[in-house]
This record gives sequence, C-alpha cells and structure tokens, in this order.
Amino acid sequence: MYEIKLAKILIVDDQEYNVSLLERILRRAGFENIYSTMDSQQIQNLLVEVDPDIVLLDLHMPGMDGLQVLRLIREHTGADSYLPVLMLTADLTSEAKQRGLQAGVNDFLTKPYDRTEVILRINNLLKTRHLHLQLQQQNDTLEERVQLRTEELQQAQIEILQLLGRAAEYRDDMTGQHTLRVGWLSGLIAKGLGLTEQEVSMIRMAAPLHDIGKIGIPDELLLKPGRYDPAEFERMKSHTMIGASILEGSCFKVLKMARTIAQSHHEKWDGSGYPVGLKGEAIPLEARIVALADFYDALTHERPYKKAWEPVEAVAEIVKQKGHHFDPRIVDAFLLLFQQMDLSILDEQVLTIKGAFG
Repeated sequence: MYEIKLAKILIVDDQEYNVSLLERILRRAGFENIYSTMDSQQIQNLLVEVDPDIVLLDLHMPGMDGLQVLRLIREHTGADSYLPVLMLTADLTSEAKQRGLQAGVNDFLTKPYDRTEVILRINNLLKTRHLHLQLQQQNDTLEERVQLRTEELQQAQIEILQLLGRAAEYRDDMTGQHTLRVGWLSGLIAKGLGLTEQEVSMIRMAAPLHDIGKIGIPDELLLKPGRYDPAEFERMKSHTMIGASILEGSCFKVLKMARTIAQSHHEKWDGSGYPVGLKGEAIPLEARIVALADFYDALTHERPYKKAWEPVEAVAEIVKQKGHHFDPRIVDAFLLLFQQMDLSILDEQVLTIKGAFG
C-alpha cells in the first residue's frame, strides 16, 4: 500500500523562516523526506537529485521568481508527468492567481500558513499524484500487452501466409520450399532496389502466394511432363486469375499485394506475358520482382517435369531476357546480388524457417 508519509517534498523559498516553519509542520505531520533550498537557481539540480513528489514553491523570490522556476519544472517533467506544485504566496490578488494557474500551478497556500490547511492541501495533491502514477503504470502495462499481442498476430499472419503458399506448392513441389525461397529472394531483390524495410518485408511475406491459383489446376495438367499444347497452356495460364480471385477482397495490405503478385507475376516487360499483357512499368513493381525470383528458382531446382539448371546457366538466361521478359533495373539488382552472395544459402534459410513452425 502507498505510504504517503514517505513522499519526497521539495521546498523552494528564499526566506529561512518560511522554510523552517514548513519543515516543522511537515515533520510533526509525519513526513520524513523533506528537502529545501533558498536559492531558486538550484532547482534544476534538485529536480534530478531529489526527484520530488511535490514542490512547495514561493512566488516572489530574487533572481528567478516562482513562475520562472515553475516553467523549468514543467520543462523537466514533460507533458505526460504529474508533479504537483503548491504555490506559496502572500499575494492574494486574482491577477497573481491567474498567472500562477496559467503557468501550471496546482494549488495555492497563502501566508501566514494554517497548519491544518498545509497538510490537507499537500495530502490531496500527493494522493492525486499517486493515482496518476498508478494510471501511468497501468497504461504502460497495457501498451506492453498490446505490443506483445500485435507481435503474436504478426507472426501468426506470416505463418499463415507461408502455409497457404506451401499448400499450393505441394501440388508440384513435394518439399514445399519453392514458395519460401521465392519470398526470400524477392525480399533481397527489393532491398537491392532501395525499397523501404517495410516494403521489403511485405514483398517477402506476400511473394509465397504467387502460385496460390495452382489449387484450381487439375493434377494431370499441373504435373504433365514436357510442353503443354495450346489448349493446355491456356488452362494453365488461368492459375493467375484463380489466385487473384482467391485473394480478392482482403482488407490486409499484405494480402492485397499478394493478390497483385498472383495475378501479374507472369506479365513480361515487353508486353508478351499474361493474363492481361501488361507492359513495362504498367506491371506492378512487386510482380516484376517476383517474376524474376520465381523464374530463377524454378530453373535452378528440379521438378517432376524438368531437371535443375546450374545457377550460371539460369543467370545467363535471365541476362538474355533483360528488357524482354524482365525489367532491366530488376535484372541489374539481381546480378549485383548474385555477385555478392551465394544464393544457394536460400535452401538453408527456408529449412530454418520451416523448422520454426513445422
């Protein structure tokens, strides 16, 4: 339980008699932590050293008067703190009180002092301070809980996105790792392009859903070895619109981006892609990034219908498609990334991610 008598009281008054009188009144009332100064210039140091629970402040003092001292106190405590200031004055004019209240005085004690009134006013202000500190502590605890819950929800959202991506990918990739590798590679490319940390993170989370529409493609078509005939290819191309339809209507930014990627990651820079035939920068940036990441990963990993290419072969093909299939700027960012790091570590990275949530 809060012990009000343990509160730290700071007296600022240039008259020794007033200071001594207040100290006697307070000690007789049971207060123990009493500090005082007759030099108003010392207030800044005392606020730090004492960290008072209440300040008894004389209005009229040489050097800095009470209102000037009060401004320093409010600057020190800030807007969110409650440090009560009890103004000591023999000036009973309404002008003096108005000036004090405007400056942030919480209450007044008029000279000469009435012992009972002194203790009652101090007790009331200290109780208010205690309630304020309790409320502040509760707010801090609530903020911590909200932050923790937000982090938990964000982690759940990431895992759900990854699981959705893997659900589609298991149809033609039993390891389920392609979607994760595409996500991480897309994030690395986005970072190389100078996108913000938030944009990079969102692309990394949204990219694994690029082929979610494969859920709507039958196995005999999806797993067919060799090339598709024209009719089969048209059916296969529909996975982009199926994916967009699955993800349509979400209010979450990451799922809105995932919808864009699902629909447009097979568009080509020269306009020869599908499903719409968008060209150049009309293709959303996130879809252009994922298009290259998906292409590289698909070439360099074995599927039921194809052998894996060597990384240098895949890179050579990407360079060949610069300005045709791929945005030249994204190709340049990818090439710099390829020179700077071994992209095979993506396989190790996704294994770590999978192990984190099964």
